[in-house]
Amino acid sequence: MSATLACSTWPSILSFTETANSISELQQAHGNMLKTGLFQQPFPVSRLITSAAANSDALSYAHSIFTQIHHPNTYMYNTMIRAYANSFNPHLSFTMFLELLLDDNDDVFPDNYSFTFILKACASLSSITQGQQIHALAVKNGLGFDLYICNTLIHTYAKCSRFEAAKSILNRMPNKDVVSWNSLLSVFVEMGFVELARDLFDEMPFKSLESWNFMLSGYVNCGQLDEARKVFDIMPERDVVSWNAMITGYTKGGKHSEVLVLFEDMQRAEVKPDNCTLVNLLSASAGIGALSQGQWVHNYIHRNGIEVNGFLATALVDMYSKCGCIEKALEVFDNTSKKDVSTWNAMITGLSIHGFAKHALQLFSDMVSLGSFEPNEVTFVSLLSACSRAGLLIEGCEIFKSMVSVYGIKPSIEHYGCMVDLLGRFGLLEEAKELVEKMPVKETPLIWESLLSSCRNHGNIELARKIAGRLLDLDPQDSSGYVQLSNIHASMGRWSDVLEIRRKMRAKQISKDPGGSMIEIDGIVREFLAGEGIFS
Repeated sequence: MSATLACSTWPSILSFTETANSISELQQAHGNMLKTGLFQQPFPVSRLITSAAANSDALSYAHSIFTQIHHPNTYMYNTMIRAYANSFNPHLSFTMFLELLLDDNDDVFPDNYSFTFILKACASLSSITQGQQIHALAVKNGLGFDLYICNTLIHTYAKCSRFEAAKSILNRMPNKDVVSWNSLLSVFVEMGFVELARDLFDEMPFKSLESWNFMLSGYVNCGQLDEARKVFDIMPERDVVSWNAMITGYTKGGKHSEVLVLFEDMQRAEVKPDNCTLVNLLSASAGIGALSQGQWVHNYIHRNGIEVNGFLATALVDMYSKCGCIEKALEVFDNTSKKDVSTWNAMITGLSIHGFAKHALQLFSDMVSLGSFEPNEVTFVSLLSACSRAGLLIEGCEIFKSMVSVYGIKPSIEHYGCMVDLLGRFGLLEEAKELVEKMPVKETPLIWESLLSSCRNHGNIELARKIAGRLLDLDPQDSSGYVQLSNIHASMGRWSDVLEIRRKMRAKQISKDPGGSMIEIDGIVREFLAGEGIFS
C-alpha cells in the first residue's frame, strides 16, 4: 500500500485510536495500523502509544507496542518514561531512560521533557542518588537552568528531604515563576512542615491561587483551623478547592454548624459545589441531625442529575440513618447501582442504631453472598454493635470468631468494646473481664468503663470496686470511675458509700462534665448542655 493511500486513512484511525478506552479497542486500532501500513509511520504509532500509555491497565500493552518499533523517536521514549513515572512501578522509567541514552540514532536524545519525567520518578521513589545523577546529566547536556527541569528538581530534592539543595536551586534560578515556589511549598505542606511552608509563603514575591490553596490545606491538614480560616478570609480569590479545604477542615474537626454556615457563604459567592462539598455537607448534617439541610443536599443532587454512588451514596445513607429516616436510607441504598464496601457498612450501621439487628445481619449475608465486597474492620464493628444492642449473644460470638478465623481481621479496641458490652448485658462479667485482660492493648479506659457499667446493671459491687480502682490507676482525675461506683451504691441504697465517694471527688477537685446534645428546631440547630441554657 502506498504512503499516500495510507495517509488517507489517518483521520478515521487516529480518531478511533485517541478515543479508545479499553485494551480491545487499542488492539483494533493497532491491527488497523498494521493492515494499512500506518504502523510504519512515526506520527500515528506515536498516538497509539500515547493512548495505550494513558490507560494504567494497558501500560504493559503500550510497552509491547514500543518494542515492535524499529526506530522509536524521543517523543515515544518520553511517553513511556512519563507513563512509568506516574505508575505504581516508577522504577521502570529508569530502564526506558537508559534505553534512550543508549539509542544509537543521532536524532534521538534526551530533551527537557525526558529529564522532567525521569526526575518525577526520582521524586516518587525518594531516590536522591538517581536524582543527583540525573541533575548532573542535565547540567552536562546544557539544560541545567531549564525552567521545567529546575522546577522538577526543586520538587525532587524537597521530596528527598534535601531542603537546602531545593532552596539553593530556587535562589540560583535566573528565571523563576510561581510554579518554582509552589514546587517547594507543596512538599512542605505534604510533609506537614506548616511553619516552613508559612515562611516560604511569606517570602514568595508572587502567589497564585494554587499557592493560597497549598497554604490553606497545610493548616487544615495539621488541624490548625483558626490559622486556616485566617488564610481563607484574606485570599484574594477562591475556587471550589478553597471552599472544600475549609469545609473539610471544619467537618473533620467536628464543627458541623460552621460547615453549614460556610456553605451558605459559598452559595452567596456563587461557587458551584462538587461531590466533595456535598459529601462534607451530608456528614455535617448527619453530625448534628440537621435533616432539612441533608434533604436540601439530596434535592440538589437530583436537580443537577448527579449520579449517586460511592462516597456520595454512603454519605446519604449515613445522613438519613443518623437523622432518624431509616426508610429513606434504605431507599437510597436500594437505588444505588454502584455500591462499595463503605455504602454497605453505612447501611448496616444505620440498621444497627435503629434496632434492626436481624435486618443488619441479613444485609451482611447478602453482601458476602455477592462476592464483590470484602468486609472490613468497620463492617464487623457495625455487626457486633448490632448484636450488642439487640442482645444477640450467640450471633455476636460467632461473628467475632469468624472475623478472625475466616477474614483474618485482627480485633481492634472497638471490636473488643462491642464484645465486652454484649457479654456484660448477659451478666457474663467474668468472661468479659477475661476478654479485656487478653487484649493486646491494656491501657483502655473506655473498655473498663463499659465493663464497670455492666457491673452496675448486675449489682456486682466487688468486681465494680476492682474495675473502678483500675480506672483510677489509669487516670486519677477521670470522673467516670467515681461516678459509676457511686451510681452502683446508690442503686442499692448504700447512701453512706455514695457520700464517701462524693467527698473524695470534692477533695480531689474532680467534677463530672455536663452532658450535652444538639437538635434541629425549626431549621435552626441548637445545642443543649445539662444544667445550662440553650445555645444556637
